[in-house]
Amino acid sequence: MVQGSSAAAAIGTGGNVSLDTAADRYGVKPYPDLAYTPEIAEATAPIYEKVRHVIPAIEWPVHAPYVYHINRLKAERGAIILAHNYQTPEIYHGVADIVGDSLQLAQEAAKSEAEIIVQCGVHFMAETSKILCPEKTVLIPDSHAGCSLAASITGEDVRLLREAHPGVPVVAYVNTTADVKAEVDICCTSSNALEVVESLGAKEVIMLPDQYLAAWVASQTDVKIITWNGACEVHERFTGDELRAYREADPSIRIIAHPECPPDVLAEADFTGSTAKMIGWVQKENPGKVLMVTECSMADNVASEAPGVEFVRPCNLCPHMKRIQLPKILDTLVYMSEEVVLDPVMAARARRSVERMINLKS
Repeated sequence: MVQGSSAAAAIGTGGNVSLDTAADRYGVKPYPDLAYTPEIAEATAPIYEKVRHVIPAIEWPVHAPYVYHINRLKAERGAIILAHNYQTPEIYHGVADIVGDSLQLAQEAAKSEAEIIVQCGVHFMAETSKILCPEKTVLIPDSHAGCSLAASITGEDVRLLREAHPGVPVVAYVNTTADVKAEVDICCTSSNALEVVESLGAKEVIMLPDQYLAAWVASQTDVKIITWNGACEVHERFTGDELRAYREADPSIRIIAHPECPPDVLAEADFTGSTAKMIGWVQKENPGKVLMVTECSMADNVASEAPGVEFVRPCNLCPHMKRIQLPKILDTLVYMSEEVVLDPVMAARARRSVERMINLKS
């Protein structure tokens, strides 16, 4: 759940009213003047150099005041901003301290010494940061930034699955709510899903909620995978026919895809991997032209770091990720609003499954 900036809106998970909001603890800052001044232009010029390939010069005067004041307030608050790879370039390159996929952000949230974490991603990611950092203040710029996968399953669904398959271990993708994480044995990301499944030493594993990620893992292992009928609304829109048309138009194109895509899409790909692994592939292979089959903003972010690569963008946008915007990030830091608050008992149970994933190699 999320607390607003007013004490009257702060209702805990168990229905108890809490008057201890982030605004109470840290205070509210004056809202800054958002004029594009010469000082702001000079201060943000190095940042614009990173994104000039993907953000037109005419748009930068709109973004720059937000970037400048967010970075100033972040320093004043002692906050750290975590941004997922699907965030827009002005966030990803402009204000984020840590960028990456879900696993990277979860790990960095756990390691960070910052007292305040601003999570630029969807709500389950902010919950995961709070699960790993119960003593820290975790804020999300828009508490309505959800996820079709996270919405596809509940903790009650997991309990019913356990009843139907007694003794079978349960793996949850991190794209799940805290109450689901509290009911499973271990979490996984698209980066480590295969490793997590095989680490359990079981002949049969329940893997939820993404049916396509589970199907991809099943194709890579001898472990029998019991799946759930969830899907990412962004990746599910891609089709194998669409990718074949791109390849027919230009046989030199390289196609890389996220394992949340349907099997016919993965069959057309030259490489399948998580967001972090796709970035690594581009950096290593340095292809002349690449089609990145995932959320559209990620190609913009990678393009800023690989200007010699031509990116073809079949632009499917995540409507939930796009709820996170510079004005909302600034509001969060000014008003200390949209605090993520979890039931401590549920959070402790969820922490075990997340930490088991993070500590898998230790």
